[in-house]
Amino acid sequence: MSRTVADLLAAARARLDRPDPRRAAELAAAGAHLVDTRPGWQRREEGQVPGALVIERNHLEWRLDPTSAARIPEAVDHDVTWVLFCSEGYSSSLAAASLQDIGLHRATDIDGGFRAWAAAGLPVEPGQDGPSDATRPPDRRASR
Repeated sequence: MSRTVADLLAAARARLDRPDPRRAAELAAAGAHLVDTRPGWQRREEGQVPGALVIERNHLEWRLDPTSAARIPEAVDHDVTWVLFCSEGYSSSLAAASLQDIGLHRATDIDGGFRAWAAAGLPVEPGQDGPSDATRPPDRRASR
């Protein structure tokens, strides 16, 4: 029997401790990394969270897996806390579950996504389109 995307989403969320936006901000203040997985057009239209890493969904596992040659400097081990968000918290739930599948056991996502973050009155700035430094291959990144 085949599974639906609703089945996948329910299974993903069953194993995630999904913080609301305020708790996500507290986690970030305590050292967790906020990761915006939205495509550039959504960031441009909706805005973005100041200080969040921008790693679009198609690069996520390669940039956050500490064993990957394409990892970002923040991906130091499997104990890093990654708090993902997309626009409304659907694709980020699936992405967080995928990160857990590769051993990033502290990966999760914001309940309600960016829109819930903005609605909670948390900091937002104008969004930008285009690749982020974290999305570029390691040999093409600006020095940090």
